[in-house]
Order: sequence, then structure tokens, then C-alpha cells
Amino acid sequence: MKRRSNEKVPAAQFMHTGEEMESASVGVISKVLRILEVLQSSTFGLTLKAICDETKINKSTAHRFLKHLEREHYLLRREDGSYLIGPRLTQMSACANRSANLQVVARPILSELWRTTQETINLGVMDRGTLLYIDVMESPHEFRLVSRVGTRRSLQEAAMGKVLTAFLPPNEYERVLRGIIFQRVTPKTIINLAHFRAELDKVRQRGYAVDNEEALLGCRCISAPILNNEGVAIAAMSVSGPITRVSLGQIPTLAKIVKTAADSVSTAMGFTHIGRNGKS
Repeated sequence: MKRRSNEKVPAAQFMHTGEEMESASVGVISKVLRILEVLQSSTFGLTLKAICDETKINKSTAHRFLKHLEREHYLLRREDGSYLIGPRLTQMSACANRSANLQVVARPILSELWRTTQETINLGVMDRGTLLYIDVMESPHEFRLVSRVGTRRSLQEAAMGKVLTAFLPPNEYERVLRGIIFQRVTPKTIINLAHFRAELDKVRQRGYAVDNEEALLGCRCISAPILNNEGVAIAAMSVSGPITRVSLGQIPTLAKIVKTAADSVSTAMGFTHIGRNGKS
């Protein structure tokens, strides 16, 4: 019997339908994960039949999942029809491992920098065209500058964002610059591309960057890049504090200290990069 348009559907039926949908979604995720797990453990890839045999997933269902994962570059399909883990998954895994390793390696050096300067110490990486803070050690002073782990900033606002941009590989440099949306955060924030390009030229020449009240009035920050073997910044570290303690006259000394610390992290990560000014 058909239900009249004004007849209410029992709440229990809605709950039942919602639970069924959730269960179906979990089932799909579980199957996709099983496929990825068997492929991860295979050195030379697996055919559709082999994947179905290993996972016990229906052939048509497995084929649908595999084609979607291939389209999204999570998997690669070889000429013989076998599937391999693709570049997107590999990159995600590499980034996660690199960030975790970076934090472990950098922590003792950040701690020493914190003891030397008594100011807030930051570690950041570029993520999706923004600066992402992945470690912060707060200054012991009552009046201090603090950014939380997980905080994001536009690249042109912060010293770490500047060095991460300045030491990008050439093929990524222009792409990242095109993606920046310039907004005034303080009266000193860089708000156009020409000014930012000029600033980045200075950063490459000096080997460090300064945020001079550009992200927050009353605060100053000095940053240096952590470079890999190609001279590309895989991360940045910085010292930040109020302008009453981090004066303009202290910048050269603090810059030298931060650059030395950043070089120590690079070395601890196993890199023997070319110097920031292009000299070995």
C-alpha cells in the first residue's frame, strides 16, 4: 500500500535507514583498506583476480574500487593488468614519515635554541600553500609570543613562510606564488606580489628571513630554512618574541644562531646541502 504524501514516517524508520547507510559506508572503507593492505605487501603488484582471492571481495566490486583509486592516482595499473601503490599514496606516506622524523630529530636542537635565546621557538613546514606550525616551545617569559601547533599562516606574513617560499625548487616557486592571496594583517604586512618577490630575493641572499611586526604588531621573528641536499627547504625554524626584547639591533646575532641551529637539523637529518648563498 502506498504511503500518503502527508503521512509521517516513523522516527524509528529514519534511525534504521541511517544505521544501514553508516554500516554500508564502513563496509566500503573496510574493503578499500583491505585492497590497499594486500597491495602494500606485494612487491610486484597484483592482478584483479589475485586481489579478489586475497581480500575475498566480489570481482565487480573490487574492479570498481580499483578503477576509482587508479583515476585518483592512489594506484597505478601496469601493462599486464596488475596494480601497484600509486604516487599519491607514496607521497602521503613519505610526508607523514618525514614530518614525524623531522620533529624527533629537531627537538633537541630546538631545546638548545630555546635555552640560548629564552624566546619562543617554532618549527614549521609548507602545507597546501600555507605555513603550518608543527612544533612550538614557549618562552619562559610572562610576556611572550606563542603560536599553537596546527596554526596556519599565509606565507608572506611570517618569517618561516618567507624562507619556505624563498627556498622552493624552481618548478614549484611560481606555482606557489600564484596561489597566495595577499591580505593586510597589520600595517606592515606585505600586500602585493612585487614586494614579496623583492623580499624573497633578500631572504635567499641573507639565508634568513625577518617578520617585522607583519603578522602581529609588537612582535618580531627571525627564521632560517632547514635544507635538503638540493638546497630546498623541507622545513623552517624561528625565534619569535616581543620587539622590546627582540630589537632590530639583535637581528644579526639571532639570525646567526638560528641559521646554525637550522644547519644542525639539516645535518642530523642526513643532508649535506649547498650553502644558502649558493656557495658550498
